[in-house]
Amino acid sequence: MAFILSLFLVALLVAGRSAAAPVKGKKAVDSNLLASFNLIEQYAAAAYCSNNHDSPGDEISCNSGNCPLAQAAKTTSVLEFEFTEATGFVAVDDTNQLIVVSFRGSYSPEDWATNLDLGVVNTNLCSGCTAHRGFWNSWLKSRDRVLAAVKTSLQAHPKYQVVSTGHSLGGALATLAAADLRNNGYSVALYSFGAPRIASLKLSKYISDQPGGNYRITHWNDLVPQLPPVWMNFAHISPEYYIKKLSLQSVDASNIQVYEGNLNWFGNGIFVGNGGWLVTDIGAHLWYFNAITACGSDKSLYSRDPDGDVEVVAKF
Repeated sequence: MAFILSLFLVALLVAGRSAAAPVKGKKAVDSNLLASFNLIEQYAAAAYCSNNHDSPGDEISCNSGNCPLAQAAKTTSVLEFEFTEATGFVAVDDTNQLIVVSFRGSYSPEDWATNLDLGVVNTNLCSGCTAHRGFWNSWLKSRDRVLAAVKTSLQAHPKYQVVSTGHSLGGALATLAAADLRNNGYSVALYSFGAPRIASLKLSKYISDQPGGNYRITHWNDLVPQLPPVWMNFAHISPEYYIKKLSLQSVDASNIQVYEGNLNWFGNGIFVGNGGWLVTDIGAHLWYFNAITACGSDKSLYSRDPDGDVEVVAKF
């Protein structure tokens, strides 16, 4: 069965690689951008920790020890939410003058159901723009509360930068959140880690062209950014920041290559970037600068509303 599944995945990947790929971009990663990657990755990691989505008003922390930069900052969570399909927080970082929106990656059975809901649905982000149905519907679950928390936080800290981030499923939700927040007039920097394709080519191009900054980070032979396949009419946002380094190793700026383009059949280039791999490794998905999912072993206690659907805690 495993062998058959492997052949199926290879077929999916090869089937999507029939057209010319984009070219390597001229952008470079400097020490300042690398420092931002390391900091924001730790906020994405913190979304896996149950203490960061169960009660607002406290500092962001990781009992797994994998977010020391976030813990060292003066932070306060203003919104923590735990829906059946979307979990995360909004926090104010006074040290780095950030308002951070962070979404957790796949953790629960409902999360995996979201991943596998591969239909497409119209969005209100741009005319004729469609997105992965599971990801879009999950974003809508938290949308109103996230937008309200960002608005309130910016009113108190008008000079702070809004950042949207997440790993895996969280990266998909962070991408849609960034696009929606930008459409509402906010300047948002997007940092996704190991995110899957989330939308049609039209919507992906639209998000890529929005101001604010897009940093779609992939790692080595991580399978998740190669899915859903392009032949299902899904495309990535651009550019891709590809970590060309094995897991469990430190990363410097020279280890990150930048590729531009939306249809990443070969990871934005011929046999380069994340999409150039046919043999993939789950370990590469779990390691982005550090063990990004380390808090995923937490035992979350789910409190439900009368409909059995959601726990939301907020403080504005």
